[in-house]
Amino acid sequence: MRVVIDTNCLLVAISLNSPYKWLYEAFMDESFEWFVSTEILKEYEEKIGEFFSSHVAEFVLNSLDNAPNVVFAEPFYRWGRIEADPDDNKFADLALCMNVDYLVTNDRHFKPVEPPAFPSVCVVNIDEFGLVISR
Repeated sequence: MRVVIDTNCLLVAISLNSPYKWLYEAFMDESFEWFVSTEILKEYEEKIGEFFSSHVAEFVLNSLDNAPNVVFAEPFYRWGRIEADPDDNKFADLALCMNVDYLVTNDRHFKPVEPPAFPSVCVVNIDEFGLVISR
């Protein structure tokens, strides 16, 4: 299964005390392929550093860098579908260009990339993705 994960979901998944740590554990168990781009990795590093520490950010980025189920890719087209928060386009553009199965986010701005729009991607929140993973 091919997935793009928004920063808001990563942030809640990396804490050992989080009810969403299953997401990071599923990644470590290679339950899905995690697609990332340079822009996405920069945002991950920045936000993890803000919410946790630069050491945690370094650990997570090293984990992503060394994992066999991480796919580094760059969007070949900028769709610009998310007008309400253009900074979110980096996730939507990668998901659309790489034809992933799921874009996992808790952000309501991603509605313009869901079906019936063309092109579209299946946008799910972290709880919905948990149901997919547990099948």
